[in-house]
Amino acid sequence: MRPRLLYGSTIFSGSLLLFLIQPMMAKAILPWFGGAAGVWACALFFFQAALLAGYAYAWWSTRHLAPRAQAAVHLLLLAASLLLLPLTPGAWWKPTGPDDPTGRIVLLLARSIGLPYFLLAANSPLVQVWFARRVKPAFPYRLFALSNLASLAALLLYPVAVEPLLPVSVQLQWWSAAYAVFAVLAAASAIVGPFRRPEPSLAETSPAPQAPPTPAGRLLWFTLAACPSILWMASANTLSQSVAPIPFLWILPLGIYLLTLILCFDRDGWYRPAIYRFLLPAACVAMGWCAGDRGAGMDIWWTIALFAAALFVCSMFCHGELARRKPDASRLASFYLTLAAGGAAGGLFVAILAPNLFDGFLELPIGVTMCILLAVALLYGVRSTRRLVRLTLFAAAGFVAAVQMDARFTQTQVRVRNFYGALRVIDKADVRILANGAIHHGAQFLAPEKRRIPTTYYGRATGVGRAIAALPEGPRQIGAIGLGTGTLAAYARPGDDFRFYEINPADIQIARTEFRFLDDCAGSVQVVPGDGRLSLERDTAARFDLLAVDAFSGDAIPIHLLTAEAFRLYLERLKPSGVLALHITNRYLNLAPEVLALAANAGISARVVTNPPDADEDVYESTWVIARRGGASPPSPAVRVWTDDYSNLLGAMK
Repeated sequence: MRPRLLYGSTIFSGSLLLFLIQPMMAKAILPWFGGAAGVWACALFFFQAALLAGYAYAWWSTRHLAPRAQAAVHLLLLAASLLLLPLTPGAWWKPTGPDDPTGRIVLLLARSIGLPYFLLAANSPLVQVWFARRVKPAFPYRLFALSNLASLAALLLYPVAVEPLLPVSVQLQWWSAAYAVFAVLAAASAIVGPFRRPEPSLAETSPAPQAPPTPAGRLLWFTLAACPSILWMASANTLSQSVAPIPFLWILPLGIYLLTLILCFDRDGWYRPAIYRFLLPAACVAMGWCAGDRGAGMDIWWTIALFAAALFVCSMFCHGELARRKPDASRLASFYLTLAAGGAAGGLFVAILAPNLFDGFLELPIGVTMCILLAVALLYGVRSTRRLVRLTLFAAAGFVAAVQMDARFTQTQVRVRNFYGALRVIDKADVRILANGAIHHGAQFLAPEKRRIPTTYYGRATGVGRAIAALPEGPRQIGAIGLGTGTLAAYARPGDDFRFYEINPADIQIARTEFRFLDDCAGSVQVVPGDGRLSLERDTAARFDLLAVDAFSGDAIPIHLLTAEAFRLYLERLKPSGVLALHITNRYLNLAPEVLALAANAGISARVVTNPPDADEDVYESTWVIARRGGASPPSPAVRVWTDDYSNLLGAMK
């Protein structure tokens, strides 16, 4: 195989596999951690950190190892990575309690795919350096564009041709086989690459080496790489919290991020500063509008389109300015290492630091502010350090003031954020509301005489309200996956037993301290911390007259609660005459066909129940599916039943 073809094939196949494994592994472990959007953020942080480690290895080996040692070390690592195939995440990593699972997710990924991913990450910069030693030094940046093109192809391929057609276990098997082919190509490149010297005719015509970059120049590389990393991850996180943590809503922002890298490093003409002086302010305003409560009522496809357009403009600016400052090929590995460090820093901020530092989703406005400050210096010509410092201080002060004003004007009593999301307790007129973003998770009247009225999605005319009213007389056992404010406890009578399963410890604390449904419960009430499905699996003694499944995160549905395996578990925990009630109200997803298909697959009957709003009792319009044994819903051949190994939320979007 000709060297150019070998190098190109190795880079393309490696980058393709690098970005295919990301949604595969994230989706494989998502059910183990409550289906929370934070799983994607933690997984992406691991992937960026592993990318940084791979780039560091490429930089170190090309600077400090002799050609023979480079080849030997790389071949040894490739051989060791093949011993880990086929990739299978170990089930022993499933959490056993409600603790923050961030560390467990990172360790799981490191143990399962750490070495193969590390070598895939190192592949592109390493092969480009080997290529530059043989061919003209200016050309490797076209290989960088080729690498990102392969990554983008993988991201587009996954939601269209991989996720809808193949179960996750089969996806991982095919990926493992493809990785073995890549390892052969990478081994051939390692044998050929380090021993080649530049062709004399090309070396003689190579441009003179550039002066080494200054510390300020390296810091600018780092910052221009970190800013779009923050923006795309924060955009994906915002969309996932509002809709559902599905691959598409992470793939689209990441694909835009990669597309801008391809365009900016392919050739200079794609990025023109004069145009982006006008586009960038509009993009920042659009992104802020979509992320705020005012954008919550927009059609989801308009929201996604505006987010995508704004992210494209901001990323083009950052990557275009990066491409304008790229060094010659002699500093290729160092440049890529700095870019990877900036990207990993952005991932660290969004996935790890922000949930622990802030009580709301502030990383997106911080990323937008960072982009604006970079534009002030690079697009609008404000060069004075003193002026930049003043602008930064004014931006920070305005940011803090906006947050405080938001809390004051909305009468926010409590704000708390953790791995599972951001919760707010808001007093509005005579009602106290629990909100996650723009979605209400429950409400209670503040007046003592009205405190026991079931509100929001749980009123007496709702599907679950009717189902509880139809239960036989006598003591009842009622279970609920998802606590919210504990509103269902308002239905308790003396002798009843209510058991709530809740994964978010912050929700449990708020329900006990800021609302009175649990304290005022006429029967006995118990809250079981941890993922609802895993807790039900362990709670073998539970036998419910009614089991309500209502585990929203924002407007999102944890998919692992809507699979054939989950339905079998629900039926095992119900009495023979028990009722299963599933809350499927959603602005963006039509889940009724999927839930009815699951009921038909389980051999039970199901019907969709909707109710109108009732302002007097603060009851919202809602949709429930009520299922029970006895008869069966007719199967729908057009709907493929979701399982733990297969789901397609993209197909359920309205």
